[in-house]
Amino acid sequence: MTLPLFFFYLFSAVAIVSAVMVISARNPVHAVLFLILAFFNASGLFMLAGAEFLALLLVVVYVGAVAVLFLFVVMMLDVDFASMRQGFLQYAPVGVIVGIVLLLELLLLAGSFVISPEVAGGSALPIDGTVDNMRAIGQVLYTRYVFLFQGAAAVLLVAMIGAIVLTLRHKSNVKRQNPVDQVARRPSETLEVVKVKSGQGL
Repeated sequence: MTLPLFFFYLFSAVAIVSAVMVISARNPVHAVLFLILAFFNASGLFMLAGAEFLALLLVVVYVGAVAVLFLFVVMMLDVDFASMRQGFLQYAPVGVIVGIVLLLELLLLAGSFVISPEVAGGSALPIDGTVDNMRAIGQVLYTRYVFLFQGAAAVLLVAMIGAIVLTLRHKSNVKRQNPVDQVARRPSETLEVVKVKSGQGL
């Protein structure tokens, strides 16, 4: 057994076990930690396949941002997950149907490569061996697809702002400052000079 094959089996086994533990762990914090472990092993598989851009994307974006943010949210918010799982069984048939449909689609995709392997290579671009993957992806993104790339960034920005606006709630019993009123106030509205005679003060 060669060294790349050994690491392939190692990363694959750990990734499968971690994925199973994500959906079977009772503690949500443990589930997120197993999810991070699954992402790391998937990035290792991408590195073995020569797709270092996808490997770094998994580590930087998903592990460094999404999973860690979700972990902080789970740890900071006192969410009662036991009450949330009470109605889990009533949605189980729908989940089973969706899982079967996804399994059939994966089997059809795998079967298409076996039946007609020339379909996958028909739409492929020629590979330049002198340029590495990161440089080639950057050249394609920022030349041919630059407007689509910037459009996707704008859509994500609007989605982020919309999520913040929709989830922002102000409580009526909490006092908040209004910077506009504070800057626009005049001394006559906030300051009163009272002349007190001698012996009449507090």
